Amino acid sequence: MKVAVVALGKVGLPLAVQFAAAGHTVVGVDIDAALVEQVNGGASPYPGEADLAERLAEARADGRFHATTDYARAVPGADVVVVVVPLVVDADAAPDFTALDAATRSLAVHLRPGALVSYETTVPVGTTRGRFAPMVEAESGLTQGSDVHVVFSPERVFSGRVFADLARYPKLVGGLSETGAHVARRFYGSSLRFDPRDDLPRPNGVWDMGSAEAAELAKLAETTYRDVNIALANRFATFADRTGIEVDRVIEACNSQPYSHLHRPGIAVGGHCIPVYPQLYLAGDPDAALVRAAREQNAAMPEYAVARAAQLLGSLDGMRVAVLGAAYRGGVKETAFSGVFDTVAALDRRGARVGVHDPLYAPEELAELGWRPYRLGEEVDVAVVQADHAEYARLRAADLPGLRLLLDGRGVTDPAAFRGVPRVTIGGGDQTPGVPGR
Repeated sequence: MKVAVVALGKVGLPLAVQFAAAGHTVVGVDIDAALVEQVNGGASPYPGEADLAERLAEARADGRFHATTDYARAVPGADVVVVVVPLVVDADAAPDFTALDAATRSLAVHLRPGALVSYETTVPVGTTRGRFAPMVEAESGLTQGSDVHVVFSPERVFSGRVFADLARYPKLVGGLSETGAHVARRFYGSSLRFDPRDDLPRPNGVWDMGSAEAAELAKLAETTYRDVNIALANRFATFADRTGIEVDRVIEACNSQPYSHLHRPGIAVGGHCIPVYPQLYLAGDPDAALVRAAREQNAAMPEYAVARAAQLLGSLDGMRVAVLGAAYRGGVKETAFSGVFDTVAALDRRGARVGVHDPLYAPEELAELGWRPYRLGEEVDVAVVQADHAEYARLRAADLPGLRLLLDGRGVTDPAAFRGVPRVTIGGGDQTPGVPGR
């Protein structure tokens, strides 16, 4: 098949390469000319993505993949168009469809009869049927269900391990017609290879959800579940801090039986998915008070952590504070909705002198993002671990000379490496300066 992939981001580019490896001829389209040039040169723009550099080089070498900024070069004649343009939320947490709408209109005018258009971008329930399909029909002059087939098939992968996740998790498909669903099942079945799994209720592979709405809800539900679960863990952690209980022991005990699956508390919930997708769910179900409360709980955690540090020390005014981790999670060079922003802001409000460190970012890159870079070995009064980078598990007190308090917001540092220095975690109990943390 000829396949067009719209948007060559951290999911779109690996998808395009995967389709090419399966034998399809793939054209990627992206509005970023520099990215297109880099990809066509065979260089991966995402160095943290496992196997992408090698697979991209192979796809370029065998001529099955190239990129362009021109929809008129990518879409005409395509049997399948896969859309991975991100959907963002605005300042009021409402979905902003500007980019997705523009992409839909741009691709639709070039569609051939019989084409499949598959949206992999996470969207509110009802979007595929109520927004995208009418737009495709209006711009293409083709009729959904007979001349063109619009489906929803959510991406379910993590940055850094996209290819492994494509094989690990069932590929969900939801059509607006039985024919569209059949075409989508055939395409994805020819493009993906799935790991055998005996823990699933049916064989791993392409799973037809029966409707686009069910597929949309499945993606929102699995991510919103995580946000709500983390919020519950964070609530337990704040209670544990007030009562002197170590919440990690509690969670380990709860999860020792099969009906409890509590996640871990932490200083922040970041990334493109967990902070955003509950908002997309709320766009379709605004009365979901549980979801809204969970989002508020998680969004409040950076302020909670900083306030706790201020309480333990009496004040943070004038103190040198190092925030360890600009990324939203360990091992990923990405600051989307990272807790670093609210953590730094909370420290600034208390008069602290803040520096930011991240092993994945050069000091110049941190400065370009608006922060004063902190270098390990510089004198510091307080350190706040914001990202669970593997490097921080190897930190020692000598790396943070002058340290008066370590607030490990991810629970990754080694307590033995900070003996004699107060070390506090989220949900670690009531600990005060002068008393070694656990």
